[in-house]
Amino acid sequence: MSVAQNVQPHQRLGWLRWTVLASLVLSLLFGLALANARQGAETFRRALPGYVFQFPQDHAAHPEFRTEWWYYTGHLIAAKGRRFGFQLTFFRHALRPPAPERKSRWALNNLYFVHFAITDEEEGTFRFQEKVSRGALDTAGARSEQYHVWVEGWEARSQDNSHKLRAGKEDMGIDLTLVPTKTAVVHGKDGVSQKAVGEGYGSHYYSLTRMHARGKLQWRGSSLEVSGQAWMDHEFGSNQLREYQVGWDWFSVQLNDRTELMLYIIRQREGRADPSSSGTLVHPDGASEHLPLEKFKVETLSSWHSKKSGTTYPSGWRLRLPSKQLDVRLIPAVEDQELTTKKSTLVNYWEGSVRVTGNYRGKAISGLGYVELTGYDTAFRPDI
Repeated sequence: MSVAQNVQPHQRLGWLRWTVLASLVLSLLFGLALANARQGAETFRRALPGYVFQFPQDHAAHPEFRTEWWYYTGHLIAAKGRRFGFQLTFFRHALRPPAPERKSRWALNNLYFVHFAITDEEEGTFRFQEKVSRGALDTAGARSEQYHVWVEGWEARSQDNSHKLRAGKEDMGIDLTLVPTKTAVVHGKDGVSQKAVGEGYGSHYYSLTRMHARGKLQWRGSSLEVSGQAWMDHEFGSNQLREYQVGWDWFSVQLNDRTELMLYIIRQREGRADPSSSGTLVHPDGASEHLPLEKFKVETLSSWHSKKSGTTYPSGWRLRLPSKQLDVRLIPAVEDQELTTKKSTLVNYWEGSVRVTGNYRGKAISGLGYVELTGYDTAFRPDI
């Protein structure tokens, strides 16, 4: 339920004025971000070949890069087998490169956003929340010395060998501990996940593809003990998409034999898959293989039309790796898992839990996954 639906009629005018003011302020901030990025793009560090990851240090922030995000998805089970999906994503977007002389707690150096979503697969419902902050007075931030990113009371941080997540308000929230059961997998080649033709048009990108999850889910007035599995992505770079690219389709799959698969297809304006699209196959022992575009096939099975945004998205997919004898279908657990982020990134996108069935090396296989679809509403803005 939106904020507008919760207020009384005599409060609606005040709420509307606040919304308009917030939109104007946010537009100004984005304008500042774009202007600074265009004036000083070369002063940010670019994602170039040869980057060597070091863990756990690389879980922390990389302020020398312009854009960074920490992204968690997962599948939780409560009492009596009740299933939920969750997404929690923290974004950092720098307005200017870091400089020693700008140490004021009021300085406007970064914008921080967070998106949080829950899918109730039993009820067939989906809800999301969002926050935005400029980080003044430590209301939001991302530490570079040790992993901790937060926006007000929502946070992700490291603790011993685990990750702690807290997010949500009112009758929707999570308090989870995630423990990796596999080592980090670096995507791409030579430390770079290429997103477009040209030097620096990419990111440094890794995943923790299988994490054991345990904790509490606040949902509709109940506090539920939950457990399950999760996936963590972390990307940082300064230039990714180019002007002829409009968005991407991203897939993560966790199969029940402990195999994982990540694929992304970056779409060009005329609808073709960009040659930079790629993926990674992760074997049960943690070893991984880079998958260039010619090694996999993605087929859309259907579509879904959003009444909220008027956007039509693909819905249901067949993923194939012919050389690996892998052929799986991904079906959304709930059709409507669209985020319309009017208070933060101003981007409409579909991000949802999917169920996976198919065959791998001649045997039936099943699993769980998440799919992200951007650029179907309007072309994705490379500057955010």
